[in-house]
Amino acid sequence: MKKIFLYRFVITIMFTAVFGCTTPYNYQSSSAYEDVIVIESTITNQNKTQEVKVTRAYKLDEKSPTFEAGAVVFVTDNLGNKYDFKQSTDKYTSVTTFQVAPDRQYQLHVRTKDGRSYISSTEKLPQQTEISSLEATKVTKENQLGVEITVNSTDPTNNSRYYRYEYEETYKIVAPKYSPIKARVVFFPAGSYPPGQVILEERTEQVRICYSTQNSTELLLTSTSDLSEDKVSNFPVRFIASTDPIIMNRYSILVKQYVQSLAAHTFFETLKEISKSGSILSQTQPGFFYGNIKAVDNPGEKVIGYFDVSSYSEKRLFFNFKDLLNGEPIPKYPYNCPTEFATVEEAKDYIFSYCFNKNPAFGCQGELILNLLSNGTKVYFPTEFPTSYMLYDPPCGDCTSISSNIKPPFWID
Repeated sequence: MKKIFLYRFVITIMFTAVFGCTTPYNYQSSSAYEDVIVIESTITNQNKTQEVKVTRAYKLDEKSPTFEAGAVVFVTDNLGNKYDFKQSTDKYTSVTTFQVAPDRQYQLHVRTKDGRSYISSTEKLPQQTEISSLEATKVTKENQLGVEITVNSTDPTNNSRYYRYEYEETYKIVAPKYSPIKARVVFFPAGSYPPGQVILEERTEQVRICYSTQNSTELLLTSTSDLSEDKVSNFPVRFIASTDPIIMNRYSILVKQYVQSLAAHTFFETLKEISKSGSILSQTQPGFFYGNIKAVDNPGEKVIGYFDVSSYSEKRLFFNFKDLLNGEPIPKYPYNCPTEFATVEEAKDYIFSYCFNKNPAFGCQGELILNLLSNGTKVYFPTEFPTSYMLYDPPCGDCTSISSNIKPPFWID
């Protein structure tokens, strides 16, 4: 599950009604913050390293949750198999890869370093349903032109019904003021004047093209329970405005589909609804609702979170800006990297005189250039004049200052 929803939610919300498939959630007021354990995990039928997160709820004025280190974490099934987890930086990961199998029941076990034990209800794998297609379409939503990405899925057995989606998007960044020539500063011994010099040399590293990846941060849920057939049709998972720079070059999205149980769907639906409530920003905590995890030794202890067993499917698509928005203005690069200057004053922010003279009236900026280049404040871009240096903010000429130059293994140009 996406941590931003669970964690932001528990900043001020404490759950207080017994969770069930059809039981409505009843809220009980609570005016004081409580230190509550948060346990969250989604394991699937992917053969991979599965994950469990164990943290503590945190207040609005705190920046992040506290990882619950030193816990013993494992998953069992009804055939007597045990899957151990080990502590990583901010989560617990399975010691070996495994996948959830049909017709088995799984249960999560957590024991904290202070001896408190927690256990989930037994969960089984829902129907496996594949994503049939992803589509990217030029649309206008709320007077904003952009690209909408939709997902389609069909279960002919009518057994899936409850779906949750996540996505991982990756986009190409091209530094608009890249130069194959790099400026390197060499300083002379103390007391020398000029204090150093700039050496221009060919770049050995690739800093023109980079790739950035970001994950979805919202709960994307849908259900076909009220439809005559179990068919997800053009469910919108992402809308990107035509002005968004993430699609100015090439863009890819990996959409992940989780088929869930009714109980899991109800939990996430409730979580989503409460996270939209204006009361979530209140300094008091209006209520608490339970997931499917409980304390073993103290049944009255409040536990936040859910152990979700889901069937998984994924699909990826690529597109270029011109594929869908040909003729539309290309989004602006998110950093100011002008080529032409409307005024002399504007040009002064980018063009510097490379000479040395202690008399400021002479207009020499050599020392300034040395400092800007050596501390990484600016990057060099060549001009037609050998005594003039054009300097830009690093993202203009070196994309590694904001992203990674490592091409993802799945990337297709």
